[in-house]
Amino acid sequence: MAKICLCLTGKTLAQDLEILEMYRKYVDLAELRVDCLDSDERFLIRRFPGMAGIPVILTIRRGMDGGRFFGGEGTRITHLAKGLAYADADRRNNFAYVDLEEDLDVPSLEEAARAFGTRIIRSRHNIEGVDDDIPGKLRALRRVGDELVKMVVMPRSLDDVIKVYKAAKETSDIDKILLCTGEYGVNSRILTEKLGSRISYTSPKDFDQIPSAPWQMDPRELAELYRFHKISAETEVFAVSGYPLTDTGSLGFLNTVFRTDQKDAVCIPVLTDSVASLTQFADEAGISGIVITAPYKEDVLPFLSYKSGEVSSIRACNMVVADRHGWMGYNTDAAGFSGSLLSFIGRKDLRHRKLTIIGSGGTARAVAAEVYRLKGKALILNRTQTRARSLAEPYKFVWGALDSRGAELMESYSDIIIQATPVGMYPDTDADPIGFYKFSGREMVMDLIYKPEKTRCLKRAEEAGCRILNGNDMLQSQARSQYALCMKKEFPPPLVSEG
Repeated sequence: MAKICLCLTGKTLAQDLEILEMYRKYVDLAELRVDCLDSDERFLIRRFPGMAGIPVILTIRRGMDGGRFFGGEGTRITHLAKGLAYADADRRNNFAYVDLEEDLDVPSLEEAARAFGTRIIRSRHNIEGVDDDIPGKLRALRRVGDELVKMVVMPRSLDDVIKVYKAAKETSDIDKILLCTGEYGVNSRILTEKLGSRISYTSPKDFDQIPSAPWQMDPRELAELYRFHKISAETEVFAVSGYPLTDTGSLGFLNTVFRTDQKDAVCIPVLTDSVASLTQFADEAGISGIVITAPYKEDVLPFLSYKSGEVSSIRACNMVVADRHGWMGYNTDAAGFSGSLLSFIGRKDLRHRKLTIIGSGGTARAVAAEVYRLKGKALILNRTQTRARSLAEPYKFVWGALDSRGAELMESYSDIIIQATPVGMYPDTDADPIGFYKFSGREMVMDLIYKPEKTRCLKRAEEAGCRILNGNDMLQSQARSQYALCMKKEFPPPLVSEG
């Protein structure tokens, strides 16, 4: 079974032990990154395994491999030797593993390690991209049969990640550590067991420590939210996908409900640069359903073998489910939005109400369709006027740009203002798509962003005396619908509170 490793990058052994104590319940082993220690601390590493009380990997990573050791190779070898010297008869007091790069050839180190049960990890790190012929290079890494081979690559696209998943299948007979670093590789850190890989490396978020590699996950998040230790070959996999992937609400909701409902399922983040790559990755990774986020709610349409009535009418899709005939597309934005809005304003429809909708993307399409269905009149404002016009004309709505003329139009369509763009979402929380508009205090304002809880737009509206609502309630509503589509059953009423 795959294990969680906590990478310790403190400047002192005491700091590393403090971090380990905080996360001990979530991890199976630790990696002592000697290259991160102060120089005088490096002479004390031999005692660390006995102090740690769990299996420890001895690693001194060079700068060329993504580490922070910039001294001479002779000095590094000396430190490795000191870490392995004076081995204890009780193997728990020795390093369980030592990480030696593929080009390091020091037989005496290897002999010292094997003599006292320290297993060698033979590693290759490509921090610039993804190797060609990963299977061949993995097989070539092992010098002796008991070595654990390790390859870390830096994908620059989802297509690169697909290569790694294919390589994992081709090397299912090899005892290995295979993972992708960087933002595209987060999914590989969760699906370690599915990849036939032995270890997922993590870094703490609760301490001011530099991650040992880009985009490593927090061990608590990996163990609790994604239930890493429960993932097996039989675990059903779902995903949330977009670019950039800042929407994590569905991830948290679905994984929480999977756990509460005792479902052998996990929902993972998948950053993608195209829908074509996403569908190929889903096939390769065995993904059963995907929550589609910006900017792909319209782009995904040509890849669907079935479109629900909402998808066909709105021309936007935010949920796909695998079927033997292909991908089935659904839209949960529409019902989630209208239910949240009507509850907010205390009405059953939008008759005699004039609204402004900001945006023209997939979410705005769902909003416009629901406003029309509920008999409201609307103004569509967008940065690109042609897109605003394209969305507005089928409903005979008014349209315009996000400028002074748009502000004038808003004065006549200001009963309710719906902000349906990602502008203002974390981390760019200072942005405001309608900063040009001055609230009077009588508007009701709904911003479909939920992180932060109050965007700059909502804060301005609230300060002016407006009633405000963020997108959290809409998120919860549509996430319940997404769960029902994933599990092919109605959302269990006892689990409503989990949302």
